[in-house]
Amino acid sequence: MFGYYCRLGLRSLKRNMVLTALMIAAIAVGIGACMTTLTVFRAMSGDPIPQKSSRLFSVQIDNWGPDKHAGGGADHLEFQLSYIDAMGLMRARAAKHQSAMYATRLPLRPADARQKPTKVFVRAAFTDFFPMFDVPFKFGAPWSASDDEARAAVVVLTKDTNDRLFGGANSVGKTIRLDNEPYTITGVLDDWRLLPRFYDITLRPFGDGDAIFLPFNRAIDKHMGNVGSTQCNGDADPGWEGRLKSDCVWLQFWAELPGEIDVQKYRAFLDNYAAEQQKIGRFHWPPHTQLRDVMQWLQYMKIVPSEVRILILVSFGFLLVCLMNAMGLMLAKIMGRAADIGVRRALGASRKAIFGQCLIETSMIGLAGGLFGLLLTAAGLWAARSLLTKEFVALAHLDWADTGITVLLAVSATVLAGLYPTWRAAHVQPAWQLKTR
Repeated sequence: MFGYYCRLGLRSLKRNMVLTALMIAAIAVGIGACMTTLTVFRAMSGDPIPQKSSRLFSVQIDNWGPDKHAGGGADHLEFQLSYIDAMGLMRARAAKHQSAMYATRLPLRPADARQKPTKVFVRAAFTDFFPMFDVPFKFGAPWSASDDEARAAVVVLTKDTNDRLFGGANSVGKTIRLDNEPYTITGVLDDWRLLPRFYDITLRPFGDGDAIFLPFNRAIDKHMGNVGSTQCNGDADPGWEGRLKSDCVWLQFWAELPGEIDVQKYRAFLDNYAAEQQKIGRFHWPPHTQLRDVMQWLQYMKIVPSEVRILILVSFGFLLVCLMNAMGLMLAKIMGRAADIGVRRALGASRKAIFGQCLIETSMIGLAGGLFGLLLTAAGLWAARSLLTKEFVALAHLDWADTGITVLLAVSATVLAGLYPTWRAAHVQPAWQLKTR
């Protein structure tokens, strides 16, 4: 019966191609507008590292006190750490993996003299950064913990950087020049992109990522300044050493804690650390610390602008208007066939059969509208890429999940919109229609 109803539905849709095209177009335009904004929203608010987002924690310590704070949220905690606190936590080694980090920008001189020197973003971090964030390697491996201690001149390249410098070949053991100094390559990353880049949201969280990674201690020894946010609660001594000895906050700090017991222990450790700083006279207020996992951190930092949420509501409202128009067209089409439906009812067709046939016909319209809406969504995202800043271009893309949601939403919404016209069709009185005939 299903195949029979499908053939009847196709025959019915072909009878009035203009009305059918209008219904499909109304649904497709609403779906396209809605899914374009929803796709961007999902990319912005999704879990960037779902396999372990609940085990990665951003560390916050109040080293300014209740009267002065850098902001960051309702609890008035600075969202970054000072060098003093970051090194104190690194020396304690209280987490399975942990890393202080910051971003700098350095001139890169390729080994090939035919390539022009460029400035690239460089991430200064400890070797724990790579296993902590499940960073995949195509060639080689991270530098070692002894390289961290020795301030070794070693680097890890991203895949894009390696493709640009070495044509995608295995470059492990080769040398590049950063800030006019030679650095040996220990590893090359495979495809790896976190959106948003939660470990440092002060620097283009949706834009191009870090091109090169090098040891944190090496960057500090070479006085490599950061390019992200730096905030101070007072006058710091001049120069690089003055910054390192100050309470200026400019470093990110992340820790991996595998279980709830580890989280509780680390919270206690943080409180004890802050209490000890109070005892030695550095802090003059009660300990105030916080741990937030990845999704809590993104929510705390309001990574998704409120304007995007409003745009989602507007787009769904537009979809509702389009569905109401499609419902009106469906009702007009079905009522135009009232005589045919009346004849079928008089010949013995049940209301259930009429309802099933019209519902399948409505679903076919929804499927066609969804496929057409998918094309409009792709066109909308293409237009968005040309209008958005470079930072947000990576968000405007369709994946299989978005494709499935688009088609499912179109069919479901169309079926819901078609319930009333279908119900009206099933309740056509055959006697009235035959009498008018």
